[in-house]
Amino acid sequence: MFIPEEDPALRTFPVFALLFFVVPLVEIYFLVQVGQVIGAFPTILLVVFTAVLGAFLLRQQGLSTFVKFQRAMAQGEVPATAMLEGLILLVGGLLLMTPGFVTDTIGFLCLIPFTRAWIVKGLSSRFQMHVISSSSVSSASTGFHYQQGSQPGQDGSGNVVEGEYTRKE
Repeated sequence: MFIPEEDPALRTFPVFALLFFVVPLVEIYFLVQVGQVIGAFPTILLVVFTAVLGAFLLRQQGLSTFVKFQRAMAQGEVPATAMLEGLILLVGGLLLMTPGFVTDTIGFLCLIPFTRAWIVKGLSSRFQMHVISSSSVSSASTGFHYQQGSQPGQDGSGNVVEGEYTRKE
């Protein structure tokens, strides 16, 4: 009996359905609720104010993250945390540009350094980030290993190493 493999696009459909259908409905609900309490004009001003404040914070935190990135690169380290923080800042900025209170709240959480560090920690532990150091590169799929200071065809001690390989698809 033929059982087709699960299509990866089918797994992402619920996420896109949530983003494009549920989130706007929730945002409209909260905008109407806040508008009934404080009025339409103050609600519009509040949405514009959160967008301007978010742009200011995004610029400030983006520059701070860029400095962290440059510092790590200057020290010869892989700036994985700074890159992940930059990605979270990008998502936060996009959420702040979307009018609404729920997306603004999530966007501000992405911009605050304490909560951003918490998000980075959660993501890195979930996805098990493996950082390859510059002194040693190894690939288990090819069986190749390179140590800094050795020449191709040598094992690091100056001895020539001969071998064969086969490419596995």
